[in-house]
Amino acid sequence: MNWFDSTVHRAMIEAATVGALGGVVGVLVVARRLPFFTMALTHATFPGIVIAALLGVDLYLGGGLFGLLVVLAVVALSRGRGQDFTAATGIALSGGFALGVVLVSAQDGFSKDLTAYTVGDILAVSTGDLAATGVVAVGVVLVLILLGKELLLAAFDPTGASALGLPTAVLDFVLLALIEVTVVAVVPALGAVLAVALLVGPAATARLLSDRLAMLFPLAAAIGVGCGVAGVWVSTLWNVAAGASIALLVGLAFGLAFLGSAARTRAGRAAARRLATATGS
Repeated sequence: MNWFDSTVHRAMIEAATVGALGGVVGVLVVARRLPFFTMALTHATFPGIVIAALLGVDLYLGGGLFGLLVVLAVVALSRGRGQDFTAATGIALSGGFALGVVLVSAQDGFSKDLTAYTVGDILAVSTGDLAATGVVAVGVVLVLILLGKELLLAAFDPTGASALGLPTAVLDFVLLALIEVTVVAVVPALGAVLAVALLVGPAATARLLSDRLAMLFPLAAAIGVGCGVAGVWVSTLWNVAAGASIALLVGLAFGLAFLGSAARTRAGRAAARRLATATGS
C-alpha cells in the first residue's frame, strides 16, 4: 500500500487521536478501577447498535445514545440499597446484551453486517469519522479542564469528596459519560472487542513508569499515540488487522513496562540488602 495514500493518512490521524483520547481518559479508568465497566459498556451498548441498524441510522450514534442510558442505569442501580458498582455493571452488561440478542432474533432475515462494530476497521474511517473523533476529543479535554480536579478527587478518595460536599453522583455520571463517548469514538478503529485495550493499556503502562499524577496524563497519551500509529504502520506493512495490531502493541508496551518495573524493584531490594549488610558490619 502506498504510504501517501489518503486512506493511510486518515488511519494515522484517527489512530493518533483515539490513542491520545483513550490514554487520557484511561487514567481515570485505572484510577477508579473501572476496566470491567469499560469492557461491559462496549457490550451493553449492543442494543443501540441493533436498533440503529434496523432504522438505517448511524451505528455509533445509536450505540452512544443507548450507552448513556446504560450509564444512567448503572449510576442509579449502584446507589440502591444493598447494591455496589460492580453488581450494577454486571446487571447492565447482561441486560443490555440480552436485549440486543432478542432484537436480532426477532427480525426475520436480519442481515445487517455488524462486523465493523465488533472488530473495527481503522483503514475505512472517513473524514466524517475523523471530525467526530476530533469533536469528542475536544469535548473530553474541556470537561477535564473544568472538572479534572474534582473527578480525580472522587476517583482517588470518594469518601473525602463526599465529605467536602462535592456532588459525587453527578461526578460519577460525568466520569462514566466520558468513558462512554470515548468508547464510541474508539470503536470504529478497534471495534467493541478491542476498544478496552486503548482505554486501559496506555494508562496502566504509564502508571508503571511514573508515580507522579501530573505525568500520567501525558505519558498515557504518548503511549496511546505511539501504539496507535505503530499499529497502523504494522498493518499496512504486513497486511494484518490494524485494530488487533494496535491492541497487541499496547499489550507489548505494558509487558515491557511491567518487566522493567519488576527489575527496578528487585534491584532496589538488592541495593537495600547490601546497604543493610554494610551498615551492620
